[in-house]
Amino acid sequence: MEFIKEESEDMKTKETFRDKHEDTEEQTDLMALKEKSEVLNEMEEKDDDFINGETSFSCSETEKTYSRKRAQKTGSYFTCQQYGKGFSQTESIKRHTSIQKGEKLYTCQQCGRSFTQLRHLGVHMRVHTGEKPYTCQQCGKHFSHGVSLKRHIRIHTGEKPYTCQQCGRSFTQPGQLGVHMSVHTGEKPYKCKQCGRSFNRKGNLNCHMRIHYGEQPYTHDQCGKSSDQHDILEVHMRTRREKPYVCPECGKWFNHKQRFEDHIRIHTGEKPFTCQECGKCFRQKGHLNRHMTVHTGEKPFICGHCGKSYRYRAGLKYHMRFHI
Repeated sequence: MEFIKEESEDMKTKETFRDKHEDTEEQTDLMALKEKSEVLNEMEEKDDDFINGETSFSCSETEKTYSRKRAQKTGSYFTCQQYGKGFSQTESIKRHTSIQKGEKLYTCQQCGRSFTQLRHLGVHMRVHTGEKPYTCQQCGKHFSHGVSLKRHIRIHTGEKPYTCQQCGRSFTQPGQLGVHMSVHTGEKPYKCKQCGRSFNRKGNLNCHMRIHYGEQPYTHDQCGKSSDQHDILEVHMRTRREKPYVCPECGKWFNHKQRFEDHIRIHTGEKPFTCQECGKCFRQKGHLNRHMTVHTGEKPFICGHCGKSYRYRAGLKYHMRFHI
């Protein structure tokens, strides 16, 4: 009987010890949780005035679990007091508040330009890298921005969604409509500080300013001709393609080799075509043929109204004025 009584007392002692140990652990957990809660409260007090709600900066598993439960109930970790918009990530709320404040946290290391969002900086960097990831499937032209490709596609589709309410003319881009409206309003907001002349387009003013500065940034790499306007150089290059023969004396261009050779004789004074009747010489064979009508009496140009004939086309052309 004494043995059973001692054993029962031992069991009570163990239970008491276990209860006390569990109470101690529970108190320890509560104290730890309280300390963590105080840390969270301090972090919330130090947070930005725009942010309201629970933070999730700690890496504690206990706090992570608490934050997830809070997110499931409220739908977001952070809430903007000004607009009421909710966010689940720290970077998202920081980006949102910087936009509202007008802060530009992301700066280009190449040119120093700043942006409110990192993705805007990434798009901007294509200016420096030359990257053009958007390609037109119709003509293969590349673009650095998706919106630029979208506008370009309208050239192929013929879509012109922007219409002038004054005259009904349509345009593929809103900027084109804006410039067109100056035709109706007469507005020319871009004024030259040198001479006072005004323009409805900034690009036209920039071209005009080259007259004062003497700039000719557009140069033809084949002949070295320079121009202050890209369009003028385009005309020049097209003429060179269509008229490849250039006179070295005066720079005049010709599309046929024979005409080029006939022209060269103006500078050299050469007259290889001689009249067998009178000995007169000519630079071009056509001139000799026309001269020969003086000797033959031929008058090949005949008026269709009265039948009068002429030796030269110019004579007939002058005569036709009397019938008009």
